[in-house]
Amino acid sequence: MVDQNALRTNQVFVVATVAIAFLLGTERGVWLITLLAFSMAIGVISPGNGPIQVLYRKVMVPSGIVKPNREPGSAAPHRFAQSMGAACLAAAAVLLFVGFDLAGWVLGLVVLALALVNLLFGFCTGCFIHLQLGRLRQGTPA
Repeated sequence: MVDQNALRTNQVFVVATVAIAFLLGTERGVWLITLLAFSMAIGVISPGNGPIQVLYRKVMVPSGIVKPNREPGSAAPHRFAQSMGAACLAAAAVLLFVGFDLAGWVLGLVVLALALVNLLFGFCTGCFIHLQLGRLRQGTPA
């Protein structure tokens, strides 16, 4: 089972954090990008224990801000998508730290855009890539 509202909450946090970081500018925003990358990476390494996931489960659900919406499905594609997002944000942070601001912000804004597409239209690019890679491994045509 996959909690669709947990996924949406994560997407909202990604979109909001990257947008705020961008508005703050490189000097301050790079720290938000770095924290978000670490947060997402923790959630990949230890599913359910990333800071956003814990906030959702321990604060938002019990307080009634969000209600779980569990649907049948595998969490693996979503973890793969989150790992891609974490890797891109980590790369963006490194680029921003070393002074390649344009490249860093492009990567960060790509993550924002993909999270927003998923949030608004329900299309998860990382999940799609996961599916295509699985088909390639099995020798099934895409």
